Amino acid sequence: MAMKSSIALALAGLLAATAAMSAPPAAHQTRERAARPPRAEGSADKKPEPKQAVKQFFQPSETRSAGLVTVGGQQIAYDAVAGTLVVHAKDWEDTDEVEADADSSSAKDKNAPKPEASMYYVAYFRQGAPAAGRPISFLFNGGPGSSSIWLHMGAFGPVRVQTLDARHNPPAPYSTVNNDASLLDASDLVFIDAPGTGFSRVAGKDKDKAFYGVDQDIHAFTDFITQFLTKYGRWNSPKYVFGESYGTMRAAGLTLALKKADVDLNGVMLLSDILNWDFMPDDPQLNPGIDTPYIVALPTYAATAWYFNKAADRPADLHAFLDGVEQFATGDYAQALLKGNALPDAERQRIAQRLSAYTGLPVSYLLKSNLRIEYGAFQKELLSSQALTTGTLDTRFAGATLDPLSKVASYDPQSAAIGAAYVAAYHDYVRDRLRYQPGIQFKSGIPIYGKWDYKHQPPGADKPLIMLPNVLPDLASAMKQNPTMKVMVNGGYFDVSTPYFEGKMELRHLPVPASLLGNIEYHYYQSGHMVYVRPDTLHELHDNVADFIRRTEVAR
Repeated sequence: MAMKSSIALALAGLLAATAAMSAPPAAHQTRERAARPPRAEGSADKKPEPKQAVKQFFQPSETRSAGLVTVGGQQIAYDAVAGTLVVHAKDWEDTDEVEADADSSSAKDKNAPKPEASMYYVAYFRQGAPAAGRPISFLFNGGPGSSSIWLHMGAFGPVRVQTLDARHNPPAPYSTVNNDASLLDASDLVFIDAPGTGFSRVAGKDKDKAFYGVDQDIHAFTDFITQFLTKYGRWNSPKYVFGESYGTMRAAGLTLALKKADVDLNGVMLLSDILNWDFMPDDPQLNPGIDTPYIVALPTYAATAWYFNKAADRPADLHAFLDGVEQFATGDYAQALLKGNALPDAERQRIAQRLSAYTGLPVSYLLKSNLRIEYGAFQKELLSSQALTTGTLDTRFAGATLDPLSKVASYDPQSAAIGAAYVAAYHDYVRDRLRYQPGIQFKSGIPIYGKWDYKHQPPGADKPLIMLPNVLPDLASAMKQNPTMKVMVNGGYFDVSTPYFEGKMELRHLPVPASLLGNIEYHYYQSGHMVYVRPDTLHELHDNVADFIRRTEVAR
């Protein structure tokens, strides 16, 4: 799960981390709002971990179990491995530890011990399927700072947490069920927790600088994946990466990083994508002159108004409605924003009236906001007459407004509705079903958004750039060098953390030749950031992803 406000939360962005105001479920998917201090983690996270347990954790480990899952009426037997692989910072050599052991004085060197990360994963292998021809998919959420509990227990693992759709989930006890939308029918699965999250840990000198950044994170996952391919003999398997929210930035970066490590991916799957942070709707009012965030968020505002019957002359067909909104957003609305203070009053009034019809917000409010809508303000204003705040990750969710006098929403009702269910169910599952008991605390998310290193060195640059990160050049370079690789884009219409139209607009600006545009496909759902939370859209997502893998597991 990139997010805003505080991190307690995937989601499962989802990119998990959300918005100018929200507190994502356990450091979930998307971005955490930088303007607000991160919420303190639970008291369990603050307890010091036993030194011996931590020491033992920084070495490869695995715990094996087996199970059955029924998908589409077919029973699938699988082997499960819960374990860790140790990765190191960039420029580390595999002889470093040997040299340190040979020269004990090096342990006293100011650069020792070097930073390392013990990365936790859960892998599922279908029994009886030859490894060489069996696809393998590496899946992860975002944050930055989110574990992959959301994709694991909500989307594609063999067991799924039961939660209510668009409503707050009752407290414990929580239940899990057979996941008939598990992706094990199409691919073996590896759910990876980013360094510091889940049961993953970091250690050594300057450990935060070594792993908490755009490029550092991509390097760690590249190291992990190549190690995994070697350990389990999967170099000749069809290979995929699936990222959600900030995880889509990681996934797009991995396409090129893995290519440089001699790994050609068959495909990359993006859910609730955020590849160019100049498109991001977080705090756009602090960056005057950059109006793209308002443009890409507008269709989601309109979809939300449609859902709550606030749109004028509401049509029955959501898709046809959004087609018109998208045209307005990139046409008259974009031109009006581009004119800035030179926009004539009559035109300003006309645009405000059209915005009001689409979003359900009063014309007077839109004029006061200079035609520019912050998504936290939208969440707070749409149902203000009912003292309700809509969700960030999924605007179909609504909860009581915490502060009626605030400008923006101060929490995310969806995160509040489902986060506890996922974490509690996972604690039982990992120990009872996976038999994994590491002796350290599971961290669904960690508050690292504020200290994340956002500098990124795209292909063609001789150093990391001081600008908002953009991995479109990485993805484009990987597609040019690996022209058989396919790209799948997925999103939810009711996600204001990473708006679905943001994904469309990003890929419209992907610098690739026209001959490669056919390698990209788009799928959108009547759900939010975590498309899988809603059972019917979970099955749509499964069917689309499984079909994508089956069509691309052999290069054609």
